Amino acid sequence: MLKRRSFILLTLTSLILQASADASKMVAAKTARTVQSVKEQYDKKEVYIPMRDGVKLFTSIYTPKDHSQKYPIMMKRTPYSVAPYGPDKYRSTLGPSPHFTKSGYIFVLQDVRGRYMSYGKFKQVTPHIDNKKSKTDIDESTDTYDTIAWVLKNVANHNGRVGQWGISYPGFYSAAGMIDAHPALKAVSPQAPVMDWFFDDFQHHGAFFLAHAFRWLSSNSGPREKPTTSRPSTNFHYPTQDGYKFFMDMGPMSNANKKYLKNRVAFWNAMMKHPNRDEFWKKRNLLPHLKNVAPAVMTVAGWYDAEDLYGSFTGYRSLEKQNPNVQNVLVVGPWYHGGWARSSGDHLGAVYFDSKTSEYFREHIQFPFFEKHLKDANVKPLPEATVFETGSNHWRTYEKWPPANSKNATLYAHAGGKLSFEKAPASNHSYFEFVSDPNRPVPFIENKSPYMTREYMVDDQRFAAQRPDVVVYQSEVLKKDLTVAGRMKANLWVSTSRQDADWVVKLIDVFPDGAPNNKYTPPQQTMSGYQMMIRSEVIRGRFRNSFEKPEPFTPNKPTKVSLTLQDSLHRFKKGHRIMIQIQSSWFPLVDRNPQKWVPNIFFAKDSDFKKAKHRVYHSPQYPTQFQIEVIPNSDS
Repeated sequence: MLKRRSFILLTLTSLILQASADASKMVAAKTARTVQSVKEQYDKKEVYIPMRDGVKLFTSIYTPKDHSQKYPIMMKRTPYSVAPYGPDKYRSTLGPSPHFTKSGYIFVLQDVRGRYMSYGKFKQVTPHIDNKKSKTDIDESTDTYDTIAWVLKNVANHNGRVGQWGISYPGFYSAAGMIDAHPALKAVSPQAPVMDWFFDDFQHHGAFFLAHAFRWLSSNSGPREKPTTSRPSTNFHYPTQDGYKFFMDMGPMSNANKKYLKNRVAFWNAMMKHPNRDEFWKKRNLLPHLKNVAPAVMTVAGWYDAEDLYGSFTGYRSLEKQNPNVQNVLVVGPWYHGGWARSSGDHLGAVYFDSKTSEYFREHIQFPFFEKHLKDANVKPLPEATVFETGSNHWRTYEKWPPANSKNATLYAHAGGKLSFEKAPASNHSYFEFVSDPNRPVPFIENKSPYMTREYMVDDQRFAAQRPDVVVYQSEVLKKDLTVAGRMKANLWVSTSRQDADWVVKLIDVFPDGAPNNKYTPPQQTMSGYQMMIRSEVIRGRFRNSFEKPEPFTPNKPTKVSLTLQDSLHRFKKGHRIMIQIQSSWFPLVDRNPQKWVPNIFFAKDSDFKKAKHRVYHSPQYPTQFQIEVIPNSDS
């Protein structure tokens, strides 16, 4: 029997390996075909373009072989490489999607300063300079301007119009490039752009996104001595795939550099020295500089973007406020970070969206936007906001975001874990008390990955709701659909037996018992009773009054902590419930708060990490409440 089992196991392993090898061959063959297609349609050349201060930036330029017409220019500037390098080596994709390659554009792809084959010094989120006084006052706006000017002069057969796009970090370069832009830049699409790093990506209201920052910086921020075609640093090899165990074993944050990074990542060390929102962070905030923008702008975001959700919405709002006469539109779908460019967009994790939303975006939204502004295509202008309503799974369009017909509503926390639109009764003077132990923090996902997973933003939260250190408030079963649109503000009344605490708030859609599974429901899971996270956010409690000047809590004193959660458009359907979860750790997504007061948590010692008793109050005197915006339900 043992031999038979071993034979079956070996056979299954062989079949799995063969299937994996066959899949890899299919992907390689498909890539080869697309590369050949690009070669047949485009010529490639590689150039160094001089900037105004003399630094030269490496640029790949792909021009259509067909010279029967003039073409607009599509440009992307990136810190992630324009590989493959060499005039005879071609990319398999050129523009935002294959639609652009087929339609015909001149594609300009550039390594930014200090990255890969470009000269100069790389700066993380290059600070913008408003009042430039000399040629040495350079930023991403000037580098974009100088690149466009050179291309217009030196590349033939263009129509004098330029478009720019980019996702994530390249989204930041797109946003920076449209400030004081070259007149030829007519359309820009910042997609999931970094805007203010104290509230986005690595920092969320002062709470440090440990798992994400460690993975990204260890892989992308090593030193580079000279131009190279190689990655500046290699991926970090985790000794275990149990991220909870890895980061707990690492100990205090100071051990990250001592044990693993070994001073290879200068920006990590810089962040550790700046836990508060001082000038180090403020000068990396692009939002105040989004002025003098002339091109048409299409900001793209994903509801479940685990990295740059803040940058998308704040960037859109800042453009609206500071450039009232510019066409500035917003597009949001049910996507993970960059999922609109490289997935079908029909699901995330176990949650199914009923249609291929990414393919729809690429063909019917993104492509027409650039065709209209760069080729005068006869297409309708985009609405102010094109957004996907999760829950009902339908695209919606609005003339304003949030929708003009949205109304404020307040959910109140009650004793017994009740959540209601009615205020707590006068007789209610209770609270929920729990012990927060930094040596046993609440995990942010159930499977303990060492990475910030894409799916965590829609993951089933039942694993967290069962913990004694997670506060749960839940509504009655909804008798009719309820649609929320825009931001939610949590006004927490809390206390701690010590002097510091983090506060995490999660908005959750509780599916009814008997909810059917879908084709993406994992075998070990069920959608019956599924607790789908809709929105979540965290604040480091010391920053409740000021991000510049942190202050300790007075032990056991009820204190108000307000936290704004990013936008959503979600329909809680009839038969579902609304749930709010509140907790004080979210590990290893967020680093541990020692809860004992220390000036800089990044330099806390093992002995600083202490248990604390936290309370969340729900009384007329201390009314924990959640302000939301609701809109009338649209017809499906």
